[in-house]
Amino acid sequence: MRLLVVEDEQDLNRIITKNLEAEGYIVDSGFDGEEALIYMTTLEYDAVILDVMIPKVNGFEVLKRVRELKIETPILFLTARDNVEDIVYGLNNGADDYMVKPFSFEELNARLRVIVRRRPEVRENVYTCGDLSLNSNNRTVMRQGKEIILSPKEYAILECLIRNKNVVLTRAQIETNIWDMNYNGESNVIDVYIRYLRRKIDDDYETKLIHTVRSVGYMLKCEE
Repeated sequence: MRLLVVEDEQDLNRIITKNLEAEGYIVDSGFDGEEALIYMTTLEYDAVILDVMIPKVNGFEVLKRVRELKIETPILFLTARDNVEDIVYGLNNGADDYMVKPFSFEELNARLRVIVRRRPEVRENVYTCGDLSLNSNNRTVMRQGKEIILSPKEYAILECLIRNKNVVLTRAQIETNIWDMNYNGESNVIDVYIRYLRRKIDDDYETKLIHTVRSVGYMLKCEE
């Protein structure tokens, strides 16, 4: 899943980002309200962690503008502003949750899982493709009842494919969903990870799920 963290304190932004990446999330970082608006109107996120007191455009105004644009990405405020009026204002104007600093990462992770699960298309947080299932609550992958152990990047690519099953994704589309905006990796990195995934997902099974579409990209093909 892809998250956006908007926090102007650079050290705290870096700490939050690193902790979320350790949980397997793909994380982009912004440091002011203008960046937040650019990110949120350009890319699709599963959730946004947003401070209120950020430069250029404050967090409440960012929330107002994206909701006016019908962008329904879950937004969790993470801020030092702890008065009841601010909390009520944020929640009444479209925020999905509100946390006050200082905070625990365990609670932040739990709240993120809750607000993402509220989205109708991922309410169960379980995706299937034939006899393959991916549970994003506990990050487990099963095929024919057997658990398949994946690396964080393998898991992220499979999650991208299964959430877009029967849709051909270009390498660029997969990269956009898997790496943050600062990634400048090798051009064949997706092909390498697809080979790793095939060994674990397809090699031991008669029905192959990962398909190459020549000169375009890859698709997780499901007959359901």
